Amino acid sequence: MADKANRTRRWILAGGGTTIAAAFAIRQYRLIPQDYTGGQLSVEEAHQQAQAGDILLVDIRTPREWQATGVAQGAHPLDMRRDDFEQALTTLTGGRRDAPVALICARGVRSARLSNRLTEAGFTNVIDVPEGMLGSAAGPGWVRAGLPVQHNKGEAG
Repeated sequence: MADKANRTRRWILAGGGTTIAAAFAIRQYRLIPQDYTGGQLSVEEAHQQAQAGDILLVDIRTPREWQATGVAQGAHPLDMRRDDFEQALTTLTGGRRDAPVALICARGVRSARLSNRLTEAGFTNVIDVPEGMLGSAAGPGWVRAGLPVQHNKGEAG
C-alpha cells in the first residue's frame, strides 16, 4: 500500500513539474521578443521624431491598455488584433509602404513580432520601440520616462 502511495506521489510531482516547465516556456515566449533586425528607437527618440513628423508612431496595444495608461503623445492607436490592420496602417501612411513607421506596445514583445510580420508583408521602413509603454530590458518605457500621454483617444484608421 505504501509503495502504491509513493508511486502516486511521484506521478503527481512529475506532472506538477511538467506543468511548471510548460508554464515557464509559455511565459518566456510571451515576454521575450523575437529578434528584429530592423531599426529601433528609444522612447525619447520616438517621441521627438513623432513630434517632428519624421515617423508615424503607432500604438498597437488594445483599447483596454490605451484606457489604462493613455496613448503616447503623437501616436496613432491601432489595435494589432484587427483583421484589417495592414490595410488600416496603409491608410495611415497614405499608401506608402516605405514610410517610416514606429511601433510601440506595452513591453516591446508584440511590437517586435509585428515589425517582423510587417516587414515580411512588404513594409520597408518599420521601426521597433522595444521599451514599450511600460518598460522592458531595453529601458524604462514611455510612462516611467515621464513622456506625455493622451487620454480618451479613439482608434485610428
